[in-house]
Amino acid sequence: MNKRIQLILGLLFGIIFGFLLQKSGVTTYEVMINELLLTDFTVLKVMLSAVITTMLLISVVLPSGSIKLQPKGGSLKSSIIGGLLFGVGMATLGYCPGTVAGSVGSGNIDGFIGGFIGITLGSGIFAAQYSRLKKSNIVAKDQFSEVSLFSKMKHHPLLYTIPFSAVLSLFLYFIETKGL
Repeated sequence: MNKRIQLILGLLFGIIFGFLLQKSGVTTYEVMINELLLTDFTVLKVMLSAVITTMLLISVVLPSGSIKLQPKGGSLKSSIIGGLLFGVGMATLGYCPGTVAGSVGSGNIDGFIGGFIGITLGSGIFAAQYSRLKKSNIVAKDQFSEVSLFSKMKHHPLLYTIPFSAVLSLFLYFIETKGL
């Protein structure tokens, strides 16, 4: 698939995902903070729904060869450091990168000042310091780019993803019926 079509599809799906984030309410500070306080599981429900949908769509389309998965590199060490920084930022601001975009799109000034500007500055600092971080071994060597659950599946992906999706759906049902 050519790059222009990929960019257009990426933009289209990003807009749809942002719209759904906005409609579900996860672009509000209160919902995000209540998720962290374990009193509102709206974010978990939205994200698990997205995981189930994406996993099943990939399982249907991947065997045809019309898409190619491109896992990004990383390491356990880098993931832990990044996860801690992400968690501190999310707990401080009350937004993750996706919900910051939705918040900015909704006109929330806190999402713009704290989130968008913070993401831009943080990305710039990381990019500027990347070679230094790599030399000091803070950014570890890639361990993940050759690994994908889909690449490890010996049979049709739906044989794995349908049962897993069913388990996740039952979990979502349980959360919903408990009023969480």
